[in-house]
Amino acid sequence: MSHNPIRPWRNIERRKSRQIHVGPVPVGGDAPISVQTMTNTATTDVAGTVAQVQAAADAGADIVRVSVPDEASAKALKEIVRESPVPIVADIHFHYKRGIEAAEAGAACLRINPGNIGSPERVRDVIQAARDHGCSMRIGVNAGSLERHLLEKYGEPCPEAMVESGLEHIRILEDNDFHEFKISVKASDVFLAAAAYQQLADATDAPIHLGITEAGGLMSGTIKSAIGMGNLLWMGIGDTIRVSLSADPVEEVRVGYEILKSLGLRHRGVNIISCPSCARQGFDVIKTVEALEQRLEHIKTPMSLSIIGCVVNGPGEALLTDVGFTGGGAGSGMVYLAGKQSHKMSNERMIDHIVEEVEKRAAQIEAEEVKAAE
Repeated sequence: MSHNPIRPWRNIERRKSRQIHVGPVPVGGDAPISVQTMTNTATTDVAGTVAQVQAAADAGADIVRVSVPDEASAKALKEIVRESPVPIVADIHFHYKRGIEAAEAGAACLRINPGNIGSPERVRDVIQAARDHGCSMRIGVNAGSLERHLLEKYGEPCPEAMVESGLEHIRILEDNDFHEFKISVKASDVFLAAAAYQQLADATDAPIHLGITEAGGLMSGTIKSAIGMGNLLWMGIGDTIRVSLSADPVEEVRVGYEILKSLGLRHRGVNIISCPSCARQGFDVIKTVEALEQRLEHIKTPMSLSIIGCVVNGPGEALLTDVGFTGGGAGSGMVYLAGKQSHKMSNERMIDHIVEEVEKRAAQIEAEEVKAAE
């Protein structure tokens, strides 16, 4: 739960789910909502895949998924797992033996799509491999690959069909006394996905992996994901998320964090509050924010920065941020520190100066956290 006694309208009551682990990362229960992405390199390209995993981890990914389509990829997975800084989920489709090989290679979790992995007997073999090697599992239901009998029953992919698919495969796992699993019911249609997830949340206490699948490119996919996942997260549904974009996996991680940050569910790095700019601006707000986003990527400490073009909203926004800059006149603006007016700074030097102030504030926050821990 996000708890804000002063502004209770900001509170989100998270759905109660049991907790599992993906490697050392807890998922569900009271654990932070984890952010995932997936590599798009050839898994057999170990160096390229590890580099992409590392880049995603540097951007904040808690978990990374890697596709295992063939035996060669399963063999490469062992080295990828060994070099990865975060737990690796093995993405398994069509051939159950890949799931067994991935478990043997050290995957922290196996993602299986019940609609295409095969018979219950083969699923049971994968379950046994997961149990033997300490893997958790994700049941990945997708509107585009539902079982034939469900399509015949319902006529088309619908929330009821997706949830029924998920519950059928939950039953297989639980009948085999396997409970270390999470589940997703993804669709590219925002309405379908949202409705399915709401029904699923009422039907099971398993941790939920949230996503709008095949959402599209960076812009359109971000919007669809923010609408679909944002509303579900606001309702308290979702224990781990993946933003599916036709873009660099690092962008998926960034968008995922921004969605969580906007709801106060997860905090990492600098949250920049900036105006859209207008004729009142005392400096070029858009270029300044673009520069600061790049210059401040290295800051991991959660903190806030306001960049406002004029004095209409600037002072008010600065009251609520760690560092702030408000445009003024005569080529300079006002710097705010900890919500208080501090000093003037020229527009020419402000970007370098703001970076310095943010770095100082981040170091101060980190020092305070260490002292509190001691």
